Amino acid sequence: MLAAGLLAGLSALSILAYGYLSWGGPGPGEPRGDRPGAPRPHIVFILADDQGFRDVGYHGSEIRTPALDKLAAEGVKLENYYVQPMCTPSRSQFITGKYQIHTGLQHSIIRPTQPNCLPLDNVTLPQKLKEVGYSTHMVGKWHLGFYRRECMPTQRGFDTFFGSLLGSGDYYTHFKCDSPGICGYDLYENDNAAWDHDNGIYSTQMYTQKVQQILASHNPRKPIFLYIAYQAVHSPLQAPGKYFEHYRSINNINRRRYAAMLACLDEAINNVTLALKKYGYYDNTIIIYSSDNGGQPMAGGSNWPLRGSKGTYWEGGIRAVGFVHSPLLKNKGSVCKELVHITDWFPTLITLAEGQIDEDIQLDGYDIWETISEGRRSPRVDILHNIDPIYTKAKNGSWAAGYGIWNTAIQSAIRVNHWKLLTGNPGFSDWVPPQAFSNAGPNRWHNERVSWSAGKTVWLFNITADPYERVDLSARYPDVVKQLLRRLSQFNKTAVPVRYPPKDPRSNPKLNGGVWGPWFKEDDKKSKSNKSKGANKQKKSKNKKKAN
Repeated sequence: MLAAGLLAGLSALSILAYGYLSWGGPGPGEPRGDRPGAPRPHIVFILADDQGFRDVGYHGSEIRTPALDKLAAEGVKLENYYVQPMCTPSRSQFITGKYQIHTGLQHSIIRPTQPNCLPLDNVTLPQKLKEVGYSTHMVGKWHLGFYRRECMPTQRGFDTFFGSLLGSGDYYTHFKCDSPGICGYDLYENDNAAWDHDNGIYSTQMYTQKVQQILASHNPRKPIFLYIAYQAVHSPLQAPGKYFEHYRSINNINRRRYAAMLACLDEAINNVTLALKKYGYYDNTIIIYSSDNGGQPMAGGSNWPLRGSKGTYWEGGIRAVGFVHSPLLKNKGSVCKELVHITDWFPTLITLAEGQIDEDIQLDGYDIWETISEGRRSPRVDILHNIDPIYTKAKNGSWAAGYGIWNTAIQSAIRVNHWKLLTGNPGFSDWVPPQAFSNAGPNRWHNERVSWSAGKTVWLFNITADPYERVDLSARYPDVVKQLLRRLSQFNKTAVPVRYPPKDPRSNPKLNGGVWGPWFKEDDKKSKSNKSKGANKQKKSKNKKKAN
């Protein structure tokens, strides 16, 4: 009763006060410019892979992360920060400033065998930074498609690229099997397989060495954009032996390996920071750290006390570890609890770089630098977590359950001020406490579950009062549900068709020298069209003969 009373305290009035709020700050993509005459800052964006919300020292983890803790403590911790629940969606939204529904990538991830990539008509963050004189470099995991050469990182705005194209792979050999017999090598330097650079080095350490080389060879008086997308701590769970030293007491083997991987990642970020100082970048650098989605408990990650996991729209899948560290921050050593989303980095960083955002680019991100640096209110009032029209439909979903406004069989999630609405099938919904990792193998006996009434396809939570999503308020506030359903419907009207093509047999690395890489060629397309034209002519001539 007490919990319900607290939730009622932040009642339906909050959405009315907020949903139609006219914020006086900059809108999506609007310029700001608060550093006139100052040199353009160096930008270092570090993206971790599958790091759980709890898996950082300052969130109470048993895994030690002294470098991350120090950088966050001296910067601004983002404690109301959201990403997407999987790899490709978060990366596409970071690099374009657009929701998935506006790029066609609203379903799942880009698979290695799919002829698919981030649509070429989308302008990317590195492209905009290059326009204003930045040197742009990417090190690490791409996962935005590669079936055509035009999809490669070097064709999307990066001067150099060193890393992997796929979503995962062996940390030492850099091989990846997508299915039995469909295996290949996945380490690239620019547009070619990096056989010469493969010395069996663990990828976290190898990527850090590459970053150090880039910083050593670049002139710190010229602005640089470094996008470091580490493979860690994504499965497979592998780490050098020395990092297990402090975690032998963890009985759960997956959690122990995960802890060693995270310890290595923490050391790597410390080494990147030291390199920024050594080579003269640090005083004019903005370091942004983010996970790409929540942790996967079955692979050692922990999102406690949040609900759910990677791949879901519960808070455990989308609320991320994130912070900004920079001598350029005004409010150092602070915590930002304002709403921030991964799409916001696009306009924020372009504005800091004194770049221009074209008026015809319809962004979903906001410039939130003053929110982070000075503690001002966020211009963001809502987040469309996603609308996925082809995800498995909820059996009992219907238009009736959505008050005739929305079909609740469709998987969707939206946040407006305090309120969060989910429809359809939101995914794995357990709370996984630390005790779940106490045994040698995965143990779900410790998990907390809620048995929903049969046929439930709508949930409403007041996230400000109930960040752990324990009290569903959909029956108590039907008017709020309707308002959020209408907002979903409005967003859906702006959605582009989903891009999720079937696999292409030409993608097999065996046909490409044993390497995962671009396989689609314009010549193939032309020959196919010529064949189809020839076939049509033959059909026409046959039809004429039959008619005669």
